Amino acid sequence: MTGFDLHHVQLAIPRDGEDRARAFYVAALGLTEVPKPPVLAARGGLWVRGGRLEVHLGVEDDFRPARKAHPGILVADLDALVARLAEHGVEVTWDGDFPGYRRCYAADPFGNRLEFLTPLA
Repeated sequence: MTGFDLHHVQLAIPRDGEDRARAFYVAALGLTEVPKPPVLAARGGLWVRGGRLEVHLGVEDDFRPARKAHPGILVADLDALVARLAEHGVEVTWDGDFPGYRRCYAADPFGNRLEFLTPLA
């Protein structure tokens, strides 16, 4: 195999966290929930997708949020995303230390860290 591409990112959520995950990933971020195969749906969690980005949110009984490890999510309009997050009460932290990109961080309702970035023109 000579080439690689990313299929999805897996993040953990606590048991019974699906409704809170939907409120953030679907309502606030604007991703679309996609059906899980029945054998996997029985485990709980949910999958969401937007463009080529797919995030699998899996239930973990001994849940601990990923506060350092994070997906770096490229977005076409960072300011519009930040405004949308603000409308849903989600705060972002800006970080100007990544050359060639504008970026900020936000946490999902469980404390998982997410990085949103866009290349500088």
